Amino acid sequence: MNIISVNKFRENLKSLVEQVISTHEPLKVTRRAGEAFVIMSAEDWEREQETLHVLQNQDLMQQIAASFDTHSRGQGYTPNDEQMNEITGI
Repeated sequence: MNIISVNKFRENLKSLVEQVISTHEPLKVTRRAGEAFVIMSAEDWEREQETLHVLQNQDLMQQIAASFDTHSRGQGYTPNDEQMNEITGI
């Protein structure tokens, strides 16, 4: 993660916001007399929130672990061509 001072951030606000959005890399902004803060795109923030939701949901994590286990043993469900086309949007 890149780090920049709040003064440099203010001076280059537009270009730095565009950079954060296009590269999907958050930017840490430091303040001389206080806490730092992080700038990230809304899309990336929403993705992070979804990930946290899954990781904090014990039932979902158990389903993922069970699915991974059956897949690793080659015993998982295999969709037919029609179902795959529907899944992939082809």
